[in-house]
Amino acid sequence: MNEELLVNCLAQLGNITRLRIFRLLVQAGKEGLNVGSIQTKLAIPGSTLSHHINKLCILNLIKQERQGRILICKANYELLDLVLSELKSQCCEGIDIKSC
Repeated sequence: MNEELLVNCLAQLGNITRLRIFRLLVQAGKEGLNVGSIQTKLAIPGSTLSHHINKLCILNLIKQERQGRILICKANYELLDLVLSELKSQCCEGIDIKSC
């Protein structure tokens, strides 16, 4: 994962509303949740929710699937795993203090 994508993902999740949406979708599992359920559970106005979902979709943090008239949102677990792996990739390797 390149640093630009990592920074953009973290920036989007740095917004409290988007973080709440993403966490709810992670909790929902692979089935995801429809937009109405997200709105009800988080008490977010429709236009605000749409804005935040769009921001998460642009980076592919969440995916949307239409089932008839219902729009289902799902967390992108593959990208979540990449973000977490990148953050942990150099854990406890030590730092060369002489080069600081």
